[in-house]
Amino acid sequence: MFFQFFEELRSARVPVTLKEYLALMEALERGVIDFKVDEFYVLSRAALVKDERNLDKFDRVFGHVFKGLENLDASEITQIPEEWLKALTEKFLTEEEKKQIEALGGWDKLMETLKERLEEQKSRHEGGNKWIGSGGTSPFGNSGYNPEGIRIGQDKSRQGRAVKVWDKREYKNLDDSVELGTRNIKIALRRLRKWARQGAETELDLPDTIRNTANKGYLDLKLVPERHNTVKVLIFFDIGGSMDAYIKLCEELFSAARTEFKHMEFFYFHNCLYEAVWKDNRRRHNEKTPTFDVLHKFPHDYKVIFIGDATMSPYELTYPGGSVEHWNEEPGAVWLDRCAQIYPHMVWLNPVAEKHWEYTPSIGLVRQIISDRMFPLTLDGLDKAMRELNR
Repeated sequence: MFFQFFEELRSARVPVTLKEYLALMEALERGVIDFKVDEFYVLSRAALVKDERNLDKFDRVFGHVFKGLENLDASEITQIPEEWLKALTEKFLTEEEKKQIEALGGWDKLMETLKERLEEQKSRHEGGNKWIGSGGTSPFGNSGYNPEGIRIGQDKSRQGRAVKVWDKREYKNLDDSVELGTRNIKIALRRLRKWARQGAETELDLPDTIRNTANKGYLDLKLVPERHNTVKVLIFFDIGGSMDAYIKLCEELFSAARTEFKHMEFFYFHNCLYEAVWKDNRRRHNEKTPTFDVLHKFPHDYKVIFIGDATMSPYELTYPGGSVEHWNEEPGAVWLDRCAQIYPHMVWLNPVAEKHWEYTPSIGLVRQIISDRMFPLTLDGLDKAMRELNR
């Protein structure tokens, strides 16, 4: 398993060497740490990662190789199976059982009932339909099922039904150094161009040089400023939750945009635009940028691109406090509308297949707010989005 870890790090383009790997093995043999995954994570990261830009890649490989492990047994490490038993409390219901479970009846009722449960409940519960617990059909808890509830203390989404999440979730930055396997995305983005010559005169103007040389009888070199794409782009990336399934696609788009646009700024958000955005997912709880500052800093001539699946609880768009992760003073729809009013050239790229859009109410709401300027994140969709931004 350790050698597989080393090989996958190299496959992910983390520059680890055999010398660093042997140093890690020596540290394990000398008992520097106990055989616990958390301690091994810290030790291996210190031994193998020399550049903080590779931390995200390291975390992904580590999570993949050691998924499900809590302790490492040095004598039996090679015998650990690849697949692990799922949580015993996780509840799988048939479609008939799901139809029998009813939602409480709206945002206000849900929050009021949660407050009552917190005041009344004194112990842990499992498998029930009322109290905060696990593996049941209550609207509050984890690893169970309810058509509309608040997820509390679960490592990731399962049913996609939670309207609010009571947990501290960590997201990873998109990698903008991914090498694309195709040039098609770049070609599609190249439709969004506006050429201009600005700055110092460093490029030879051959036609003008020939013309002046012919007229004067001696070599007269003429220079012009280098031609640049002056289009200014502001990109907002939806990160975490249901967008985890589209990380590779978003990274390819991010890399292509970095290459094609000299004037490009980006920010992250989760599910919907609210009062703050951020640049670094590792520091998103401490280093946020007020959205008002972004809207005032970047003028209306920027081309704005939102990238996200627009899949969320409708409360996030329509209710104060509806955000899945925090208490927002204003609904997400208000912020999206502000953005649409400031930037006349704005589109939304959705990685979800267009044929599925009609089954998600929040996608319909977002399309309505942005005047139906949502396009699928496909090559054809990119082409249409760039044409829209060029209008």
